Amino acid sequence: MISHQENTSPDRTIVLGVRVDCVTQQQTLDAIELLIQQRRSALARGETVECRQVVTVNTEFVMEAQRDGAFRKIINNAALVIADGIGVVWAARLGGKQLPERITGTDTLVALAKRCAGAGYRLYLLGAAPGVAERAAARLQSIAPGLQIAGTYAGSPAQEEEEGILQRLREADADVLCVAYGAPAQEFWIHRNLSRLPVAVAMGVGGAYDFLSGRQRRAPRLIQRLGLEWLYRLYREPWRWRRMLAIPRFMFIVLLKGRRGEKHAR
Repeated sequence: MISHQENTSPDRTIVLGVRVDCVTQQQTLDAIELLIQQRRSALARGETVECRQVVTVNTEFVMEAQRDGAFRKIINNAALVIADGIGVVWAARLGGKQLPERITGTDTLVALAKRCAGAGYRLYLLGAAPGVAERAAARLQSIAPGLQIAGTYAGSPAQEEEEGILQRLREADADVLCVAYGAPAQEFWIHRNLSRLPVAVAMGVGGAYDFLSGRQRRAPRLIQRLGLEWLYRLYREPWRWRRMLAIPRFMFIVLLKGRRGEKHAR
């Protein structure tokens, strides 16, 4: 088995103990494509390459990682960790590190679909409610003509379903696996199965299928650019208010640590 550890790691920063890579969306796509090419080349030589994990981190991820050390370890050991949350970008800047941009999971999936369509890579959509992945796949194919969808399946992150899902993936011959089981379940599922996943890259995409399928409405572009997508989602889904409490808690902890740092510097 070939390891990818020899690849040059991108510049990175730490936000409350959680690693975030300083990459653009273009660099993210380039890194994913490199992993696909490496795996395809290895398979052609009769070798195997372990799947690599991509994590999209927002403030909820960071706060969950404060409570759950195992989740934090999964994030910090991933092949690539991208900033999917304006709060993460803001916290990094406060700590003196300028992240190039916010890279949302939904936008990355769309851009990845276009890259896959152009290069002939095969995409598998796993997760979400029954039928949602299929509608998301159809939407991606309309956005990225020629995109090869290797398969779709709702399934669940339950361990008793893993063998059945893995068999579907082996038969699908995909290059990239996108998993929409919600965080942190999707990250744990991917990490638990990394050595058995027959793909080059696996990435958790949260609610991306819901947005692409039209099941959920995404915030208008202006609100997205202002970094207030979380507020719009709270307006649309008020039942999420408990989860959204992670955002003010996150801001408070970041500011508190920043003030402590200033006092120590004096």
